[in-house]
Amino acid sequence: MSAIPAVLQALLDWPHAVILPIVLPLMAGSALVLVERHSLRWASRLGLACTALLLAVAVLLLLRSQTEPVQAYLLGNWQAPFGIALALDRLSATMVLLTSVVGLAALVYARGGDDARGPHFHALFQFQLMGLNGAFLTADLFNLFVFFEVLLIASYGLLLHGAGRARLKNAVHYVSFNLTGSALFLIAVSLLYGLTGTLNMADLAQRLAVIPADRALLAQAAALLLLVVFCVKAAMLPLYFWLPGTYGAATAPVAALFAIMTKVGVYAVLRMSTLMFGAGAGPLEQVTGPWLMVLAVITLVAGAVGALAARDLRGLVAYGVVVSAGTLLLGVSLGTAPSVAAALFYLLNTTVVTAGLFLLADRIAASRTGGHARLEPAHLRTPATALGVLFLLLAVASAGLPPLGGFLAKALLLQAAGLHPAAGWLIGAVLASSLLMVVAYGRAGSAIFWESHRAAAPAGPELASALAPVQGRRGHGVAIGGLLGLALALTVMAGPVSRHLEATAAQLIGHAEYRSAVLGARPVPPAWDVRREMREAGLIKGEAAAAGAAQAALQRPGAAPAVAPPAVSPAVPVAPAAGARP
Repeated sequence: MSAIPAVLQALLDWPHAVILPIVLPLMAGSALVLVERHSLRWASRLGLACTALLLAVAVLLLLRSQTEPVQAYLLGNWQAPFGIALALDRLSATMVLLTSVVGLAALVYARGGDDARGPHFHALFQFQLMGLNGAFLTADLFNLFVFFEVLLIASYGLLLHGAGRARLKNAVHYVSFNLTGSALFLIAVSLLYGLTGTLNMADLAQRLAVIPADRALLAQAAALLLLVVFCVKAAMLPLYFWLPGTYGAATAPVAALFAIMTKVGVYAVLRMSTLMFGAGAGPLEQVTGPWLMVLAVITLVAGAVGALAARDLRGLVAYGVVVSAGTLLLGVSLGTAPSVAAALFYLLNTTVVTAGLFLLADRIAASRTGGHARLEPAHLRTPATALGVLFLLLAVASAGLPPLGGFLAKALLLQAAGLHPAAGWLIGAVLASSLLMVVAYGRAGSAIFWESHRAAAPAGPELASALAPVQGRRGHGVAIGGLLGLALALTVMAGPVSRHLEATAAQLIGHAEYRSAVLGARPVPPAWDVRREMREAGLIKGEAAAAGAAQAALQRPGAAPAVAPPAVSPAVPVAPAAGARP
């Protein structure tokens, strides 16, 4: 038994563990491209095993982030800001763990038959996880763009998985919005690089704080461009119109995974507003704050109105994603440690609950005659008790009613907003949106369960289909029940979770530790010096000839001692001039 803690400790101390959440799904996705051609069953097993292993790695990294300071990992062994760096802090470790949990639940559900609707589902799924984890771990703005593109390209394929006219139509809107956002992202990144000569986020934070006055306006324009880009990813008003249709048209496990994808935009806004444009940013301090607060309030109210007008259960849950994005960014815009901690607690709850609702909506549709989830009475082919209880609990958690975690998170957020000069407007907007979501979920539950007996009994050819039992897989119940259990666990363990998130918020706002860790990391000496081994074997061109000529000169009578050639230093990278990139 003592060997198990020793292995765990070795993994915690392993310096390359930080890159595992990126490398593991990358290798799994590459292998699954080949495996899926021959056996879907083995591809499904391999994908599930790799995702479970990713969850174990995420747990270890979360433990590591709590016991150690911010850890930087230098890709290519080049010192930041000249090379690419990853950074593991409390926030990135928490987001990687959340991604792994939602990804595992979605994959368990997909193995019930959704993965067989089209080719390369499991490979695309792993590449999506890779892009998500890379976006959470990177410490470089350009590589944030790269990982954005990785996860978006994978999401294009996952959205179209299973084909269909509705998916194709919404995919066009989704791709168009995101390609436009990517173009604006490149413009903003290029502008910041031209102004500062760096794209490392920790280095940007230092250089933007002392930027000359004649460049401050351009830097502000770049910051606002980044805000627009991240608002596209987070689905904020007026850039959220692509989301309800897209999420409603996707298959259930894909929509569940997409519940964490919109949080990448929220994460990017949070990282940008605290690290680069937070306290001590000079002329750029809180440059995005006023805009962000107004957009967040309008988004959560408009999303709640959209949920009230939804005619389909999937569309209702999708509008709930919009409401959650507005609520999250409201907490971020307040810019205080209590508000950020409350927003992070709400993020954990709403992501897990929304993913469960997308999966449950699929089961409800499968149990109704006609296989639809429209908010109208329809004959239920299975007893509605279990589905009704699951829907009630998840809806209560999503709307923010007591006593579940959504209520606790919103209570903390309202407490933090009470100190703001516009506290009345902010609290009123949050409460109004919560009330509208309660009405929307209540209307949906009444139409689906309470009024189902009013639906006309099927007759003729539909009778056999209506009486046939619903063919569900055990994995469906495991996935939905697991997400609901996690939501309940967040409620029961609200105290320890809140303390962890308070420490996370303090680490974000007091970002000196992050900057010193990333910029202070030093390249390590290579464990294997290729040039030295080649030199000893006489394989480097020119050195062998020089060594032979020197030996011959020494053997001639009366010859002066030859000067030995200078030793070649080990292959440790030397930092280029400031502002350059390798």
